Amino acid sequence: MKGTLAQVRTYERSVQLLMVNQFTINLGFYMLMPYLAAHLSGTLGLAGWVVGLVLGVRNFSQQGMFLVGGTLADRFGYKPMIVAGCVLRTVGFATLGLVDSLAALIAASAATGLAGALFNPAVRAYLAADAGGRRVEAFALFNVFYQAGILLGPLVGMVLTGVDFRITCLVAAGIFALLSIVQIRALPARRAEDTQKRKERGRESVLAQWRGILANRPFLLFSCAMIGSYVLSFQVYLSLPLEVRRLGGDGEFGTAAVAVLFAVSGLSTIVGQTRVTAWCRARYEPGQALTRGLAVMGLAFVPLLTATAVPVPDSGAGLWLLAAVPPTLAALLLAFGTMIAYPFEMDTIVRLSGDRLVATHYGLYNTICGIGITLGNLLTGAALDAARAAGMPALPWISLSVLGLACAAALYGLHRTGRLATPTPEPQPVTA
Repeated sequence: MKGTLAQVRTYERSVQLLMVNQFTINLGFYMLMPYLAAHLSGTLGLAGWVVGLVLGVRNFSQQGMFLVGGTLADRFGYKPMIVAGCVLRTVGFATLGLVDSLAALIAASAATGLAGALFNPAVRAYLAADAGGRRVEAFALFNVFYQAGILLGPLVGMVLTGVDFRITCLVAAGIFALLSIVQIRALPARRAEDTQKRKERGRESVLAQWRGILANRPFLLFSCAMIGSYVLSFQVYLSLPLEVRRLGGDGEFGTAAVAVLFAVSGLSTIVGQTRVTAWCRARYEPGQALTRGLAVMGLAFVPLLTATAVPVPDSGAGLWLLAAVPPTLAALLLAFGTMIAYPFEMDTIVRLSGDRLVATHYGLYNTICGIGITLGNLLTGAALDAARAAGMPALPWISLSVLGLACAAALYGLHRTGRLATPTPEPQPVTA
């Protein structure tokens, strides 16, 4: 960890602050969100469909507004959108803890989602711009801070929620309020672009910019190919915990085994991300690293597939090992595949954008992947149900492995055909 912090200090202040900001954003978010459903259904006594509505509004407002958030960041600057997102999440989180009417809860949930849509593309575009030629390494460090927030947030939230969920909400809101103040005072305004570029961007309408991005076939093909990585990585929160509880039960063992899944995923990234990135950067081109990362993620489900051939013991240590070890290995391999791919993924988006309207590209990319996650989770859930009904426990793991390998093949094809390379700028007319 000392080496990671020493590496962070080699970047300029804005990059360092963005990494700390992302850790704090995830800390505040994940200390609250895992416990929101229980608060809505338990403390407030809301029906299941209402809980689903409130949570769905948050997800929809974030995924649906990413493109708008990225466009605003390119239009008005990265810092204003980062600050606006943090202020909006402060209000949303405080409201979630203080109100009990459905209308207010939906409004607060929508605000928290919109906040993410405002600051996520802006943070990544800002980091890419100020990291310069060290983008890949910067995004590797960024992922370390990102995962550290995800790992610590639920632990802090569990302690606070044990006292009162309202305290959790207010502490999370306080974190975002403090973060807003720090960014207003300490985050430098993003350096202005070249004057000519700014003039051209100002003359171009938003719809024209969006049409230009939608005409960028390599970017769209890359975005679609990367959907699989997000569907697969999300299985740490969906199919892997369900598999642990299917075999290990919902008691203390099942709860502890699920906690181990999350810990393995987060800690392995914190410990290994920068080393994995340095190793891959020294040996592979970005397209090759992306292909290998997706292939590893697809192979992550082989331990679970292998375990389906083992008879399930009725009880005892054999049952516990079968319930815990294959999902934990899968979580570790998913984390390793993500470590390989993520920094090169973020860098490739910037390169395919031609270093123009970067935040808007990130916004559209997040929207495409968000839609893919939703559809992928629906299909994964259907596969899990079908597997149980048909007595074919291998079906979900075969499907997920095929998805990962198919996306790896698609990325390999894009790399071999040169579509992941930096586009050549169009020649500009010379004024006589």
